[in-house]
Amino acid sequence: MAVYAIGDIQGCAEELDRLLEHIAFDPATDRLWFAGDLVNRGPGSLDALRRVHELDAVATVVLGNHDLHLLAVARGAGREKRGDTLRPILEAPDREVLLEWLRRRPLFHQDPELGFSLVHAGLPPIWDTGTAARLAREAEAVLGGPDPDPFLHVMYGDQPDRWDEALEGWPRLRYIVNALTRLRYVRDDGRPALAAKGAPGSQPSGCHPWFDHPERASRGQRVVFGHWSTLGLHLTRDTFGLDTGCLWGGRLTALRLDGEEPRVFQVDCPGAVTPGTV
Repeated sequence: MAVYAIGDIQGCAEELDRLLEHIAFDPATDRLWFAGDLVNRGPGSLDALRRVHELDAVATVVLGNHDLHLLAVARGAGREKRGDTLRPILEAPDREVLLEWLRRRPLFHQDPELGFSLVHAGLPPIWDTGTAARLAREAEAVLGGPDPDPFLHVMYGDQPDRWDEALEGWPRLRYIVNALTRLRYVRDDGRPALAAKGAPGSQPSGCHPWFDHPERASRGQRVVFGHWSTLGLHLTRDTFGLDTGCLWGGRLTALRLDGEEPRVFQVDCPGAVTPGTV
C-alpha cells in the first residue's frame, strides 16, 4: 500500500487528475492525504470537491482556511470575496451532500503507525502534535456538530493571539482554528504573526517560520502541511511543506510517505490565476 500526501489543490481539478495519473494511484491499494484548501480561486472548485468526495473511502482530508471560508459563506456566516470561485459549489444540485461531508473533515490528522501528522498550516511553538490533535478535536466537535453556525459567525479574526489553556468559548476555538489553518510565522514570544505571508526572509523582524522557532515543542515529530505557496516545496527531517503554488502556475505536489524516505512527485500547472489579480 502506498500513502501519498497532496498539497493545496485550490480548485485545480484537472491538475489533480493528472497528478493521480502520474503516481499511478490505485484506490484498491493506495491511500491519499490532502493538506486542505481543496477549493477556491482555481477554475474547478466544484470538480475538485466532487473528485475528493468520491475518494472518501481512501482519502484523509484536513480542512484549510479556504474550505472553512466556503462553509461560512454557504451558511450565511461569511461573504464571498473578490477572486473567490465558490459560486458553482453554492449553486450545485449536490451542494448539501458536499458541504455536509466537508464540514465533518478533521483539522488535524495523526498516524502513529506511519509516523506522520497532517495539518493545513502549522503548529504554535507551544504545541506538540499530541496537543494539536487534542485541541483540534474540540473545534471539530463544533464545526461538525449539529449547529456550527454560531462559531462560523465569529470565526474570522486574528484575536486572541496568545495561547492559554484557560481560554474558553469562541476565543479558544478561534485561536485553534487560526493556528491550524492560517499560521505561517510566529513571533519570538510564540504569538502568531498572521499578517506575514511572504517567503522566508520577507517577514518582519522578530518573526520566524513556525517550524523554525527555537522552542518548537513539535520538533522531531514529522508534520506534513500546505497553505504556504511562497515557501514552495519544503522538506526537512521533520517538516514537509507541499503547497507548491499550482494555482499560480507552479506545480501540484504529492509526497509518498510510506517507505524509508519520502519521495516527491509533481505535475506542472499552467496557472489558473495571475499573481496579484486576487
